[in-house]
Amino acid sequence: MSKRVQQYIEDFFESHSGTKLPFHNKKHVERVVAAVTKIAHHYQLNSHDFFVVTTAAWFHDIGYYMDNDAHEHEARGAAAAVTFLKDLQVDEATIQQVHKCIMATKIPQTPATLPEQIVCDGDLFHLGTDDFAESDKLLRKEYAMHMNKEVDKSEWRTGTIDFLKAHHYHTNYCQLLLNAKKQDNLERLIKKERKLVVENAMTDGIKAITEEAKEVIKEKKVEKPVRGIETMFRVASTNHQRLSDMADSKSHIMISVNSIIISVVIGLVIRKLETDSYLVIPTLILLTGCVVAVIFSVLATRPKIPNGIFSPEELNSRSVNLLFFGNFYKMDFNHYYDGMKQVMNDGEFLYASLIRDIHSQAVVLGNKYKLLRISYTIFMFTMIISVVAFAVAIILFNK
Repeated sequence: MSKRVQQYIEDFFESHSGTKLPFHNKKHVERVVAAVTKIAHHYQLNSHDFFVVTTAAWFHDIGYYMDNDAHEHEARGAAAAVTFLKDLQVDEATIQQVHKCIMATKIPQTPATLPEQIVCDGDLFHLGTDDFAESDKLLRKEYAMHMNKEVDKSEWRTGTIDFLKAHHYHTNYCQLLLNAKKQDNLERLIKKERKLVVENAMTDGIKAITEEAKEVIKEKKVEKPVRGIETMFRVASTNHQRLSDMADSKSHIMISVNSIIISVVIGLVIRKLETDSYLVIPTLILLTGCVVAVIFSVLATRPKIPNGIFSPEELNSRSVNLLFFGNFYKMDFNHYYDGMKQVMNDGEFLYASLIRDIHSQAVVLGNKYKLLRISYTIFMFTMIISVVAFAVAIILFNK
């Protein structure tokens, strides 16, 4: 069905080839679809949600070609998507999701769900790329076409600066991937704007600009590494938590499935073993494999808690992680408060604690997934071997 959506949009642009828009054209739509696909793959969306976000990406800007007025183009694109999907007999819930994803791209963006956030970030993906400068020129040219007048570069630059300052990516993935470059693009525009202010001041005869005044109008450098590092830690921690939740969910599934199998075997098969002794070996194989798989699944989710106390020596040597509850839950508040003050007052200690916390999460995750892999492997081979054993036992008994 996704192919039919793509073909429809390609045919749409072909039929509107007489309308030449510098920015909101087929190339832009294809870039947005590519960006949305990239983000969706990162979040491992299921096939339904993937269809929703890619369809919304294909349709989100075709409203520009349905009316000379750029305003409310989202509503026109969303309406076109609804009509097309109804013709394809797509269910109403999916159609409404696509509609909401398109409408969420309206500035200011207001995404409420992950699919809506993905489409919004895909639409403005270029803000954090090397293509931003060229895209901004094309967008200014297109705006001038709509307004039927030349747009002053300085005014446009000021508006773009305000837009970049107000904008933020909604997904953690785009924040980590694009924020640094978006900040570079913003700073480059600010530098041009302030340079122009100085040149205008010189032109107006204000030549005696003191060194102090130069420092005032000089661009204030943003500590990009610090901001990027903080984003990195936040995204890494979020991803680790998400992976931990997935591991726990997989473990619960394995425990539930094997518990049901064990209950059924004990309830129905065991009582027949006295008369059908040829089923003993296959039954033992099945029960043993299920029990071992459950054991490994339980081990994967079984919490391991440290002693909950840190010593002054560990604090002074900065070898303790005060961001993990297992290292301080038995400590009194005053000792923990003093330790946290040291962490907050020492940037190196703070980052070391964050790094240690991320590493600890990774160690726990690695152990969880290792045990889960063993559990799933045992379960898989148990099913294969037990089915074969039951089949062989029944065939031999019949003979």
